[in-house]
Amino acid sequence: MSRIGKQLIQIPQGVTVTISPDEVVVAGPLGTLKKNTLDLVAISQQDGVLTFTPRKTDKFSRSLWGTYASHVENMIQGVVTPFVKKLILEGVGFKSEVKGTDLHLALGFSHPVVVAIPQGLTVTAEKNNITVTGIDKDLVGFFTAHVRSLKKPEPYKGKGFRYSDEIIRRKAGKKSA
Repeated sequence: MSRIGKQLIQIPQGVTVTISPDEVVVAGPLGTLKKNTLDLVAISQQDGVLTFTPRKTDKFSRSLWGTYASHVENMIQGVVTPFVKKLILEGVGFKSEVKGTDLHLALGFSHPVVVAIPQGLTVTAEKNNITVTGIDKDLVGFFTAHVRSLKKPEPYKGKGFRYSDEIIRRKAGKKSA
């Protein structure tokens, strides 16, 4: 039994959820999100409450039960309040700035790194603090993880990208004899 799948999801005021056999559409004040689904989980809506039940008892259907519930809950939350992730770029000479629809980064390589910002995301860069905002939680998380992977924080000086709430465990350097 899925603990997440059994929970009832309340639909807030101003949000509409449209359910069809192969997709779920959530529309709210900030925008519209669509998610393709398989017909292994029954999604029903009554009196502003969403319920999820697996159609079969096999392992794959039960695994999608909680997954779909979590995805739809994130979609409902995203169209009401946007998701925000913050990255901090640490290191001497490292720079970040947004130019049009691209994020330009100077990460100590011989060339500048240019990352295209996906449509639906708002990215701001101020003093090496990058803020990614959007209504799609998957897209916000994917983009910040991609940017972080360009220069992961190293454990000796802490240089590189780190999340604002992430703590980097530092290692001691070489001991002098």
